Amino acid sequence: MSRFSVVSPVDGREYTTREYATRQQIDEAVTQAEKAKTGWRNTSLKERRHLCNALLEEFTGKTDLIAEQICWQMGRPIQYCEGEVNGVVQRSRYMIEAAEEALKDIEIENSAGFQRFIKRDPLGLVLVVSPWNYPYLTAINSVIPALLAGNVVILKPSKQTPLSAEQLVAAAHAAGFPDGVFQCLHLTHESTEALITHPAVRHIAFTGSVQAGRRVEQVAAGHFKSVGLELGGKDPAYVRHDANLEAAVATVIDGAFFNSGQSCCGIERIYVHKSVYKEFVQRAVALVEQYKLERPDDNTCSLGPLVNSAAADFVRQQIADAIAAGAHAHIDEARFPLSKAGTAYLAPQLLTNVDHSMRVMTEESFGPVVGVQMVEHDEEAIQLMNDSAFGLSAAVFTQNEVAGIEIGEQLETGTFFVNRCDYLDPALVWTGVKDSGRGGTLSVLGFHYLTRPKSFHIKRGDV
Repeated sequence: MSRFSVVSPVDGREYTTREYATRQQIDEAVTQAEKAKTGWRNTSLKERRHLCNALLEEFTGKTDLIAEQICWQMGRPIQYCEGEVNGVVQRSRYMIEAAEEALKDIEIENSAGFQRFIKRDPLGLVLVVSPWNYPYLTAINSVIPALLAGNVVILKPSKQTPLSAEQLVAAAHAAGFPDGVFQCLHLTHESTEALITHPAVRHIAFTGSVQAGRRVEQVAAGHFKSVGLELGGKDPAYVRHDANLEAAVATVIDGAFFNSGQSCCGIERIYVHKSVYKEFVQRAVALVEQYKLERPDDNTCSLGPLVNSAAADFVRQQIADAIAAGAHAHIDEARFPLSKAGTAYLAPQLLTNVDHSMRVMTEESFGPVVGVQMVEHDEEAIQLMNDSAFGLSAAVFTQNEVAGIEIGEQLETGTFFVNRCDYLDPALVWTGVKDSGRGGTLSVLGFHYLTRPKSFHIKRGDV
């Protein structure tokens, strides 16, 4: 039986080990899900909502343990880990409340002698493949609405954060979910691909890299099943001449460096109007210098390590390449003694004199670095913001909401913000364009990707 280890970025030591599921265990899980499928879809929405609420109660009862596990598995500062638990509750509560509206029949005006309506049927077995950077939030976006819609679910977590899936499934069991309705499996790449092609699996909700997303789409092709792909971004922010600079700096710097920059919708490039550029950079550098790069289990830590040394070295190389091409680095790495080559600890960096010939402005970094580029006017900012293979989110900072919205209408993005960034509102659909993926989660629209429309056309017997 094959095992894998979770090496903690906190200290580089083995945190825990798990066994990959065998072919027999995978088959048994699918069989159990298939047996549970009919009973679960026939369970009333009221009961499904009750059980999902009970799952949340069980889950939040282990908040301290879950927060500690997040910290040690992927390196987030412990002071921020409870926020992921709170986020799970916020998103789930919204989806539980929204389910009735999202799943209700669509009534069509009856014509003489006919009744017509459209129901939303569950797809069946949903496979959710979640990443390590937000192991609970990324999973819950699909897990809870899938269950509410009457689907059964198998959750496949990242091998960096296996305990996340186990905690969610344990909470479901404690809440009284029927056997087979919600399960988790630790899978190799080969086993994951085999499960994607299994006839019982009708939808795959995947969050991860573009390369992995392309592979998921290729494997699923020809099997006539739906695929949702959330694949990250290179999200831009534009600070207009009329922005509240104090608020803009605080917001975009947090958006760039929270979770050590390991957020698919984090800010990775900033464009600033020439009239406020100098002041923006001064304020931003002063704020970045206040971060404390420490072990994330230290309550004073505000910037933790990246998930592993390879990820940190990738960002180091992006920074080095940009500097070699003429970029100016504003942060002295010596201010952050833990930042050392070959480790997961990396100092934050803010670069100016950057342009789109540099990888750091076009290639996803997924680390604590951001480039700041001066622009002459709105039109230049729009052109540069759209000059990307990605399109997950984009933000504009301005005190003119009308102008902000007009800019947003011209941007190629799934979510557009004015005066905020790096945030998922559960009432709004989370989606991307271009290499950021396809499909959507959250909001009432998110339920539509987890169900199929079924039309009823009834001729009355007395006609």
